Formats: sequence, structure tokens, C-alpha cells
Amino acid sequence: MPKMIFINLPVVNLEVSIAFYESIGFTNNKNFTDDTAACMVWSESINVMLLTHEKWKTFTARPIPPTTSSEVLLALSFESRDDVDRINEIAAQNGGVADINPVQDLGFMYNRNITDLDGHVWEIMWMDPAAFPAES
Repeated sequence: MPKMIFINLPVVNLEVSIAFYESIGFTNNKNFTDDTAACMVWSESINVMLLTHEKWKTFTARPIPPTTSSEVLLALSFESRDDVDRINEIAAQNGGVADINPVQDLGFMYNRNITDLDGHVWEIMWMDPAAFPAES
């Protein structure tokens, strides 16, 4: 089996969260989706598990942080700067919050940060490694 990552996130409304993640480019793996959890696929090796609060509590007794706090900032890469701008807009149109942090434009890298409906922070980014500044 190849190495994979499964990011688990607690969500208040599973159905609305599935629609949000589909709107920004994830696909739902229905084989691992039920009324308590949904597997949202980003790539062959990256999956986000959306878990109802009840399901989340079967994995850990630690409290779910409020939507105003940040425990992690997760980054998703896109093909172009235009894609970053488009996803930022789509996130806002689907219940997320756009540009929760200042836009970062370093020329070779461009990113904008969004949150999903539950306050999970995502860095939507594009990078051109060939344009990375040479060290002097």
C-alpha cells in the first residue's frame, strides 16, 4: 500500500461540508462515507475525513476547538494563480471565509487563505519552483 495521509476534521453539518469541499475540488469517496463521516479525496494519497462531532468523539476525548481558533494550517496546491483566486471566490460563495490572512505574493509563490464552514484554515497556493530566487 502506498503512503497516504488522512486528515480528520470535525464538522457541524456533514452534508453542507461535503458540498463545500466538492466546490473547491475534492471528490467524495462514497465507499467511506455514511451519515457520520465522509471521505473527501484530494489526490491518490491525500484524503480529508469529515467527521460529525459525535463521530469525532469516538476517536478522542479532547475537546473540539472553537471555530475562532487555529490548530493547523493545511495547504492545497493548484495549477495557477488564477486557480488560487477562483477557489478563494468559490469558498466564499459556499459558506467559507475568504482571505482570513493577508494575501501572500512572492512572485514564485502566491497564496490566499480560506476557512471552511467549521473554521478549518486552508492555504490555497500556487508555486513555480523554477522561478524560485537563486541564493546569492
